[in-house]
Amino acid sequence: MDARLNYFADPTAVTALKHFMSAGKVLRESPLPTATQELVALRVSQINGCAVCIDMHTKEAVAAGETSVRLNLVAAWREATLFTEAERAALELAEEGTRVADAAGGVSDEVWARAAQHYDEEQLTALVVLICFMNTANRLNIIAQQPAGDYKAGQFH
Repeated sequence: MDARLNYFADPTAVTALKHFMSAGKVLRESPLPTATQELVALRVSQINGCAVCIDMHTKEAVAAGETSVRLNLVAAWREATLFTEAERAALELAEEGTRVADAAGGVSDEVWARAAQHYDEEQLTALVVLICFMNTANRLNIIAQQPAGDYKAGQFH
C-alpha cells in the first residue's frame, strides 16, 4: 500500500512537520512520565484507528521498558488492574479529549478533577497538549493512508 501523500517530499509539509516534530520533542522532554505519554498516545491512536501511530507508540513503549501485557490491555484499561490511578486518570482524559464530538459537554469536570489529583499544572498541560498532538498526528496519517509496520523505535527522535 502506498500513501496518498509523501509528506517528506512536499516543501510545505516538510516545513510544517519540522515544527510539529519539534513540539513532539518538547512533549517527550516534559515532566509527564514517559510511560503515561506512551499509554496515552497509544490509546488515542487506538480510538482513532491510526495504525502508524499504534505501531510507533507500541514500539516506543517497549523500548522504554513497557510490558506487553500492559500494552495489550490499554484498549480495555478500565477492566485491567495493571494501571496506576494516575495512568487511569490520564487515559480517561485522553478518551474524553479525543471523543469530543461524541461527548456533548467535552471533557467533564469529574474527569478533569481526577487527572488534576495526580498531575501538577505543568504535567496536566503536557497531557492536554499530548492528547491534541496525537489527534493531529493520527489525522495526518489516516487522511494520507500512511502504511504501518515498518517503524523502528527512536526513528523520529
